[in-house]
Amino acid sequence: MRHAERRAALRAMAGERGFDAVLVTDLLNVRYLTGFTGSNGALLLRTDGGDVFGTDGRYTTQAGTQVPDLELLVERNTGAALAREAVRRGAGRIGFESHVVTVDGLRALESVLADAAAGGPVPELGSVRCAVESLRAVKDADEIDALRRACAVADAALAELAAEGALRPGRTELQVGRELDARMLAVGAEAPSFETIVATGANSAIPHHRPDSTVLTEGDFLKLDFGATVDGYHSDMTRTLVLGHAADWQQEVYALVAEAQAAGRAALAVGTDVVAVDAAARDVIAAAGHAEHFSHGLGHGVGLEIHEAPGIGQLGAGTLAAGMAVTVEPGVYLPGHGGVRIEDTLIVTEGEPELLTLTSKELLVL
Repeated sequence: MRHAERRAALRAMAGERGFDAVLVTDLLNVRYLTGFTGSNGALLLRTDGGDVFGTDGRYTTQAGTQVPDLELLVERNTGAALAREAVRRGAGRIGFESHVVTVDGLRALESVLADAAAGGPVPELGSVRCAVESLRAVKDADEIDALRRACAVADAALAELAAEGALRPGRTELQVGRELDARMLAVGAEAPSFETIVATGANSAIPHHRPDSTVLTEGDFLKLDFGATVDGYHSDMTRTLVLGHAADWQQEVYALVAEAQAAGRAALAVGTDVVAVDAAARDVIAAAGHAEHFSHGLGHGVGLEIHEAPGIGQLGAGTLAAGMAVTVEPGVYLPGHGGVRIEDTLIVTEGEPELLTLTSKELLVL
């Protein structure tokens, strides 16, 4: 039922833009609109109804289970097959995902339409760039449930590792990262949301450090940025710990980032400009003299992709809406010394935002 509702929203958008049909070829967008999870699928959405789902023979059974409510067209080149079907059904103007289709792909699509028209009027192509992504920015109840479960898996995996003493001096970043990934799988993840970041000591000052053989050492920061995928939806969380005694400067930097993160979370309100949300946290860091040490945006949307709309940063655009799933992740990075990032995944609501990543944000000293 949710998939039908999502298609109805795209149908209304397409009708407003004067399209007779929309050819959806991005696999994540196809999944969002149909529920199909295979590696070859496309959707022909018609503004007057009569949608057609296309896939190849490998997925006939899967399509029957996951997309039982749509007419099925089985052909290897699904995009071309659905384009011909659009011509056959009289579509005069067809929308396509211009941010997905390559230049060569567009030329091939134009050729298919011309051939299918067989000397008659060739349908006009028009861009529906990111139309489905704009719908995906606001999550429905099923999506929010999946996000809650993905965040719970990440919370549980980190709690188990910490309780077992796996985050201790003498181990390497790679060892910790691999164990965290394995634990998320054991707790219920389909996969990690992205390449897990484990950064200790000076490496913690690198926002997206890739874990290596660096050994965890007493007195160092340990930054963990990770997430779990559940039912296709991603969680995203960062926690920064201290191994052993926390020095004064570490406590000061951590307290500053925690204050900025709290300000960013508090700014998540329906109708608020994303630039203003970024500024709420960034201004706290700038006032403390660390503006140059916060080098990335405050956050991003999260869902079927780990990074999706809306982008929350100085160059962001648009306002928040109820149902958006976003991260708030300010950081202060001191090259050669260490850095702190604190990140949560939250849902924007008409009231207070719903916090999905529940691991404590108190400075944990292991």
